[in-house]
Amino acid sequence: MHTASRILLTSVFGPYGVDDAYGRKENIMELFHNQVTREQGLFSPRFRHQSFGLYLIAENLRADTTVLDFPSARRFVKELTRRPYDYVGISFILPNFVKARRMAELVRRHAPQAKIILGGHGAAIPDVERLIDCDHVCRGEGIRFMRQLLGEDVDRPISHPVLSIAFRKHLMGVPLPSDGVIMMPGVGCPNACRFCCTSHFFDREYTPFFRTGREIFDFLARAERERKLTDIWVMDENFLKQRSRAEELLAELERHGKYYGFYLFSSAEAVRAVGVEFLKRLGVTFLWLGLEGRQSEYEKTKDVDLPAMVRELRAVGITVLGSVILFTERHDQRTIHEDIDFAIESGSDFIQFMQLAPWPNTRLYQEYRAAGLLREDMPYEEWHGQRYIWYRHPHFTPAEADVFLRDAFQRVWDEMGCSVLRMIETTLNGYLSTLGATDARLAARHEYYTRTCHSFYPVLSVIRTHAHNRLERDYAAQVIARYDEAFGPPGATQHAKIAIAQTLAAIEAARIRLIGNLRQPPTVVTHFPPT
Repeated sequence: MHTASRILLTSVFGPYGVDDAYGRKENIMELFHNQVTREQGLFSPRFRHQSFGLYLIAENLRADTTVLDFPSARRFVKELTRRPYDYVGISFILPNFVKARRMAELVRRHAPQAKIILGGHGAAIPDVERLIDCDHVCRGEGIRFMRQLLGEDVDRPISHPVLSIAFRKHLMGVPLPSDGVIMMPGVGCPNACRFCCTSHFFDREYTPFFRTGREIFDFLARAERERKLTDIWVMDENFLKQRSRAEELLAELERHGKYYGFYLFSSAEAVRAVGVEFLKRLGVTFLWLGLEGRQSEYEKTKDVDLPAMVRELRAVGITVLGSVILFTERHDQRTIHEDIDFAIESGSDFIQFMQLAPWPNTRLYQEYRAAGLLREDMPYEEWHGQRYIWYRHPHFTPAEADVFLRDAFQRVWDEMGCSVLRMIETTLNGYLSTLGATDARLAARHEYYTRTCHSFYPVLSVIRTHAHNRLERDYAAQVIARYDEAFGPPGATQHAKIAIAQTLAAIEAARIRLIGNLRQPPTVVTHFPPT
């Protein structure tokens, strides 16, 4: 046993989302603002997620462990010299390759006694141990890897930390509370889509951290006791694929009379298998759904009417984020518009466009590498999926891909209005669809939507005031009219909240105009004492 070891687990250093020697401006450290609502300016939701995997690993080691999240290079060096660390684990993704390499150099200079561990999706880079000076490479599930490295019991039960969904949240300049917790019930996905780096990173298998619905329920109850929060963001590639576990969780929730709001990732075939009624009773309020494309060849979307599924989900109050892949083999400069049109026709609240991306370890990468299609001249800093494609496409140059991707996001905003507005409308649908419910679970769901509708109402006025075109302004007016019909005209309290929201939004709009729309996350340091 090496439980006396001191471990430092760190994310890469900032600043993030800037063009410099270490990164690119498109690689922003914000999920939605980076790849979902990136062209929507003031109306893009702003929040930051911690590096959840590092905290999960730290929670499950007996060693003295520190997690350093979002450091500057200077703060990283300060931490290296503050304590004599035995191991330094650097978690990174491909576009942060140069940052990881620089951090390894700093470890060798300032903490030469420490062993360097590379992890995260960047560890899938072929021969990464030759490209970055390191001692170990963690590929796949990290808890077992670290326990084995430290001589700990690898089969000891998993302890799940209680972490907030996000921090430093705001919408149109209005600060938002951290309103939920993150849950990671497992990693990997057996669907193994040829492009999916997560599925291939975990060997195309699912590794559960919670094996039963009862174990999940016990964690949720603990999270509620500790944080008084009942919204749960489920970080699982395809939670509903483990159907018996989900059904057992619902049974536990019903037995204890508990209602939680769940944010899930799911494939279309898993949604169809369980049905929308099951999702309502479970408490699902947000669903990240792989639409992929109108003529998707994936089994998960085969024979599924995806726009109809999205309409059914939104009608009962489930916000949908639909993800669509661009620059596939069937796309040329005409057919690509068919899938952009398909994304818009789906009517999803949020739409993510992602470039077909041959990430290392995936079947797609192996196919493209064997065919000589990878761009060897494209540095890893450009492998972020938000600008250039890093493979040879017969119909698009990297520069053309950049333009088409940006225009796709802009079309969504121009032709559908901002995503937040659609989400607010879906929330109202949830309220109306559960109005008068006598079933205990649906009545609890109605209470959830009632609270959420009231919290969203002031934002509608801001959208109407700052609307970027007539369609968005008219759409906001229609939703306001629906809200007023459902709840009555706003009273003095709501008028006061509207005035505050308008003021904060005006300040934020001026900030974006004068300074820009980039925000850096603060450094977070968390210590896990030895056990």
